[in-house]
Amino acid sequence: MSTESTSAPEGATPAPVTPLVTAPVAAAPEREQRAPRGQGGGGFRGQGGNRGPGGNNRGPRRDNRDQKPEGDGPTMIEKVFINRCAKVVKGGRRFSFAALAVVGDGKGKVGIGYGKANEVPDAIKKGTANAHKHLVTVKLKGDTIPHDVLGQYDGGRVMLKPASPGTGLIAGGGVRAVLEAAGVKNILTKSMGSSNHIAVVHATLNGLLQLRLAENIAAVRKTS
Repeated sequence: MSTESTSAPEGATPAPVTPLVTAPVAAAPEREQRAPRGQGGGGFRGQGGNRGPGGNNRGPRRDNRDQKPEGDGPTMIEKVFINRCAKVVKGGRRFSFAALAVVGDGKGKVGIGYGKANEVPDAIKKGTANAHKHLVTVKLKGDTIPHDVLGQYDGGRVMLKPASPGTGLIAGGGVRAVLEAAGVKNILTKSMGSSNHIAVVHATLNGLLQLRLAENIAAVRKTS
């Protein structure tokens, strides 16, 4: 920027020169430092508080999907078999439902329950509650059973044989349901009697309750 100087005429009083004053430039306000997500500071997802001056209030998220409630017990495995019964009356047919429930924790505990009701959900609820009341502990050797056994109940006869790792659960129907709930993963089975679900399930449980570990037998015989 160029400046031009003008000379005042002779005899004239020079005008006072006003110094050029520069107004101070205000410093730019610093941006609000936001804390990283997941740490302190309000206004972020999952945290309460404000986003800053003029921000809106936001409370914590209501869906804590990654957090599990404390005090919950182990996850139970449930298998249900539904049977429908029709009663013929003067006005037509009346239907009722029976639920055979098998419940287990997959770690050696298994139970069987039976419930009847006019609606399927009510029958399942009754059967599952009954199964939880009759949980029993069976002897397992790792992922299989310690020895061969033959379970019997009414017309059902089920043979159980231990298998090496990698064999899998060779079973079906009610036998498979009971073994899965008990936590058996390698076993050979054969149902040689009735195909009724109630008989097969109870025969399988009867066989599991006959199992004994080597240390149990040694304790009875008082030998090492």
